[in-house]
Amino acid sequence: MMQPTCFPGKRGGWWLRIGMAVFLAALALVAPSGNAGTTDRRASTANCDPGSAPGWRGGSVRLENDMPAGTDSNYTNGMALTVASHDLEGPLRLDCLPRPLRIYTRLLAALDPGFWRDSGSDAATRNVVFRIGQGMYTPEDGSRTDVSKGDRPYAGLLYGGVAWNRRMRPAQANYEILDVREFTLGVIGPWSLAEESQNLVHDLRGIDRFHGWDHQLRNEPAFQLALERKYRGPEEGAVRPGWGRDLIGSHAVRIGNIETAASAGLEGRFGWSLPNDFGSYPIRPGAENRPPSSAAAMRASHPSSPQAPRAGIHGFVILEAKAVAWDFSLDGSLFHDSHRVSREPIVGEAAIGISAQWLVRGHGLRVAAMRVWRTREFREQAEPHTFGSVAISVEL
Repeated sequence: MMQPTCFPGKRGGWWLRIGMAVFLAALALVAPSGNAGTTDRRASTANCDPGSAPGWRGGSVRLENDMPAGTDSNYTNGMALTVASHDLEGPLRLDCLPRPLRIYTRLLAALDPGFWRDSGSDAATRNVVFRIGQGMYTPEDGSRTDVSKGDRPYAGLLYGGVAWNRRMRPAQANYEILDVREFTLGVIGPWSLAEESQNLVHDLRGIDRFHGWDHQLRNEPAFQLALERKYRGPEEGAVRPGWGRDLIGSHAVRIGNIETAASAGLEGRFGWSLPNDFGSYPIRPGAENRPPSSAAAMRASHPSSPQAPRAGIHGFVILEAKAVAWDFSLDGSLFHDSHRVSREPIVGEAAIGISAQWLVRGHGLRVAAMRVWRTREFREQAEPHTFGSVAISVEL
């Protein structure tokens, strides 16, 4: 019988798991803060105006599960917590950024100098986004205690990421673009705590536990760089008053042992008081879309404007095609021999959903729900996969 594949021991090594939790907490702690930091941090930002030093703008929680489809397999659960800074306008001042963010910014400038080419332009607005999350993948038959040959491996991912978003309208163009550059670090394997998360939920709901987690992918570091661009027509203000519709295009590249892939997508929206953003999306490995927005400022400065933040509701449809060169949940471990399946090189995805926003005591609240259909991701997969996604966002 195959021995458990975790290291240094699935039931032991709790100090290592605690260490991983501390690592992810540290990623959250380096997020921008307007009133906290060390003496050095206060000294370095003493001459920074409010528009140069990042501060909190809001956040979102996303939960995904295949329970609405009546299944418990493949991509079976995902969750992510995201926080976003307010808008940073004008030339970027590195001395006004927390040190870890400064390091990432310099790294990004070396890898992708074009991203900062128009950083001093009045047309460019930036913000920074921090995210922590977990993804869970299982085979169809949870009663088996051996390796499920012909089905995807048990796999978990625990990660933290930081992204720069740049929103701008090119000179003499009739569209806006949103560029996203996100770097993700995390862990694949037992340290991801995917087994513990699933067991907790199954115990609370009175569902039998899956018995094959001893054969999940082994512990290894996870990393990825995501580059995404989105396009949409230009708009002023926080919403488009009255009934409206729009179309949002996107293309992206993701490189790393989490996923290496290229994708292109299209989203159509129709509804009342469409928000001036770049649409909705399910959780994906990289590229979290919380773009710069004037909504928070307009709530205070122009509350009576027709384009000020206000309640609204709209429906949306998303279509995406993706060429995949690597997916850890299908190809297995990069650094170890492991169970794997025959990955499909092209995957299609479609989603339909509804999104609504309100103002609650001067703060923005948004809820988006969607149903996602994904074509077969590996040749042995019996049928396409379906799951539900819900996101709750708050603007301070």
